[in-house]
Amino acid sequence: MNHTFSFDGVTFQLQENHDFEWLRSLGKVFCVFDQQDSGNICFGVEQNGTKKFVKYAGARPLDYKGNPQDAVSRLTEAIPLYATLKHQHLIPFVDHFHTDQGYAAVFQWFEGECLHSHWSFAGAAKYFHPDSPFYRYKQLPLVQKLESLNAIFSFHTYVESNGYVAVDFYDGSILYDFANHVTKICDIDFYRKAPAVNDMGEHFWGPQRSKAPEEFHFGATIDSKTNVFTMGAIAFGLLGGEMDRSYSKWEAGERLYEVAVRAVSEDRESRYISVAAFKREWDLAGSFLGK
Repeated sequence: MNHTFSFDGVTFQLQENHDFEWLRSLGKVFCVFDQQDSGNICFGVEQNGTKKFVKYAGARPLDYKGNPQDAVSRLTEAIPLYATLKHQHLIPFVDHFHTDQGYAAVFQWFEGECLHSHWSFAGAAKYFHPDSPFYRYKQLPLVQKLESLNAIFSFHTYVESNGYVAVDFYDGSILYDFANHVTKICDIDFYRKAPAVNDMGEHFWGPQRSKAPEEFHFGATIDSKTNVFTMGAIAFGLLGGEMDRSYSKWEAGERLYEVAVRAVSEDRESRYISVAAFKREWDLAGSFLGK
């Protein structure tokens, strides 16, 4: 039997009862994200005019089929990443602490919208509903989408330069502020030191639309070339037809298309050797737009 909770007029459900009294000390709850399959439940809280985002593990969200303690371990292990990979395009990390039953990580609130907001716009609604953040993003002028991608590629060049690889990066990790045209990365919990290994087989973290071929094979190396594929896949998701990578669906010119196509080569050896190399070619190709 599911349990219903209510904080400051915000209601959510979990598979079982849980102690959230610790949440009251962080301020007034103004929103909740409770439809995650990661084992985390997230809250927007406000205290003295300052908003924060709280990610919590230890409870049993309705869509979570795993052990809550596994989610606690994953979140605990992720915390050092936010300090090591601190960057202007990454959501700023504020605090973390244990509770009697779980673990909480606190971040600055960002007035952006998730491009894969499946809790509000599932299935076809993501792509076609006029209020969907993904749909609205796709309607932006090309120059604004290119600026947004530059933020994404710049951050992952930085990740690479620090000896890490992105794992489970997809459009659900991207927040976009439509009022100020600012892009932030919001979730790097599964990023790893490079080179990493696929230790899960075909169920390795991430959705099919953004995963490289090696992310489906147990024991395969996960490295910079894997991330090159991911960056190319993201480009096709935001500027093209996502998994339909035909030129007819592409909106950013032939030169950028050629860079993106090489990035998503099934053959690892055909891809750019690094995210930095990919971004150099992307920037060069982009400089010819409109000429």
